[in-house]
Amino acid sequence: MFNFNSTIRKIKLPFFSTVDICFDLGTSNTKIAIKDKGVILREPTVLAYDSKIKDYIFFGKEAKDIIGKTPEFIQINKPINNGVISDFDAEVILLRHFIEKSVSHYLKSFHLLKPNLIAVAAVPTIASEIEIKAVEEVFLKLGFSEVFIIEKPLAVAVGNKINVFAHSPYLSIDMGGGLIELSITSSGGIIVKKVLKNAGDVMNKTLANYVYLKYGVILGDRTCEDLKINLLNFKNEDKVANVRGKSLENGLPKSIKIKSSDVKEALTNSFNQILDAAKELIEISPPEVIDEIFNYGIILSGGLAKIKGIDNFFAQELKLDVSILSNPEDATINGLFNICKSSDHLVKLSLPKI
Repeated sequence: MFNFNSTIRKIKLPFFSTVDICFDLGTSNTKIAIKDKGVILREPTVLAYDSKIKDYIFFGKEAKDIIGKTPEFIQINKPINNGVISDFDAEVILLRHFIEKSVSHYLKSFHLLKPNLIAVAAVPTIASEIEIKAVEEVFLKLGFSEVFIIEKPLAVAVGNKINVFAHSPYLSIDMGGGLIELSITSSGGIIVKKVLKNAGDVMNKTLANYVYLKYGVILGDRTCEDLKINLLNFKNEDKVANVRGKSLENGLPKSIKIKSSDVKEALTNSFNQILDAAKELIEISPPEVIDEIFNYGIILSGGLAKIKGIDNFFAQELKLDVSILSNPEDATINGLFNICKSSDHLVKLSLPKI
């Protein structure tokens, strides 16, 4: 069937320039890449609103650094929740700031005519039609002429160097800040999938609750995230960190020592839920898929895949080979970037227009 969009994008004329820009709209971090340039921005998906002047004043890393330290009139906003847009206007403002910070420098090379901007973004498989439409509307409001939406497991698979058009099923587990997405992909689509919401951000709260109950100390979300990143491992390395929180007894500052074993004990149930979901995914898969999954194993990605020893931990529990590519946290944005290299692949993997 003739595809006008696919055909017109192949026309290379000086007056018909297009720029493909990829967006990983993560709950924790936003990443932007430009076709033929690579990843040009990695920033936390956070911005700060000043109610006195009724405007946003801090964005990305700067906004994240002040979490828990602001006066009442400065409110921290996280416009992406569980992988989908929860605050449309804030997300538009945040992306506009990120685009001006990174993409605008590249666009200056087009002296005569401003090129058509093409947005390529990933959405979780649990996103509703309304949530997918919200992503499209964000980019149209930002001045993009066309928007391609791709389901995140497909982008992750391509980012993990999997040929998604081959007839060989692959099981991937993407463990990010907002969602844990488990999927088996093959023949350009998703065979089966499962999604959990006990991802990185929920784990931070779980760890905070553990410390509250065990030590009687209240820790901030940022402190808990640092503990998870620096102490958690599955190699039986028992590290220790001194942290300061608010005492439950008198409300005064109190220092305590947190060990790796504490963090592991607090979060073991969360990782067991991921293992259970992986087992359920395999159980509901067609019989023909199972044999190839056992041959190819599992690929882990996302920020949690950087935890030391997590591949061996999963391999022992699931009795499958587990692999992690370099920079697993960039699997989604790298996948979108690689999909953009082929107009045919971009059209085939994109969701139908709503």
